[in-house]
Amino acid sequence: MSLIRSLGYLRVEATDVPAWREFGVKVLGMTEGRGPDPTAVYLRMDDLPARIVVVPGDRDRLAASGWELADPAALGRLAGALDAAGVAFKPAGPDDLAVRRVAEMISVDDPSGNRLEFFCGAALDTRPALSNYGTRFVTGDQGMGHVVLPAFDDAASLHFWTEILGFRLRDTMRLVPEHVGLPHTDEPLWMRFLGCSPRHHSVALAPIPAPSGLIHLMTETSSIDDVGLAIDRCAKNKAPMISTLGRHANDDMISFYVRTPSGFDIEYGYGGRTVDDETWVARQTTAHSVWGHRFLRAG
Repeated sequence: MSLIRSLGYLRVEATDVPAWREFGVKVLGMTEGRGPDPTAVYLRMDDLPARIVVVPGDRDRLAASGWELADPAALGRLAGALDAAGVAFKPAGPDDLAVRRVAEMISVDDPSGNRLEFFCGAALDTRPALSNYGTRFVTGDQGMGHVVLPAFDDAASLHFWTEILGFRLRDTMRLVPEHVGLPHTDEPLWMRFLGCSPRHHSVALAPIPAPSGLIHLMTETSSIDDVGLAIDRCAKNKAPMISTLGRHANDDMISFYVRTPSGFDIEYGYGGRTVDDETWVARQTTAHSVWGHRFLRAG
């Protein structure tokens, strides 16, 4: 069983922070929060001070994904597992802890260079996160959603995420290279879906180049109407939708995709599957979706 409970937050560097404020509030239906950096945008989904923190940067990229553990003892056991595996990690100093508003944190890069931050003791914001549009997000023990990260060494990535971090392999998708914009090869590409909470997957690893360091973030809402209203807001605010509505084959999510100001995508969905590892059986599929999800040319 993984010591990691869920995906806690994303830290994003952006060349246009005001565009992110508009996008996060007016398109995604999140609530703007407050934080220690007056130049940053803090986007709330629930009682955490921010689930997405956007800071000014020279380029658009995912700076780090944050992963929550239950307490300092769990974080200590994770640090021990990393140390035993010969994986270098960095304990956070007081300044980094204050910026992230957590009690303890360590950071590490996975085999593909994705920066991961593991934390415990997150501060809470007692002010209700009330969306201007009534949007309610599914978080709690499922975390803020899932991320799809670029990963190009399948064996090394699986070993790191499952054997060291303790994630469970929930599903595998067999990809044809040409279908994801890569040159033809005689070998298929494997997309791995890994879970650490009741959510079907909290991270997926795919051999897909991503200039921003993130392929997409999925956020889940509590009703299909929230998804439909977000589609309307995309049209009103000229946010570039890059897919039609569809239902995924593995996690049952009904969703669409929209491009963020930083160039990666948000999957915005409803009705995702939850699983019990005691009874779950990992399978392979070649089907991306049961219906829909016709991808469009953004911009």
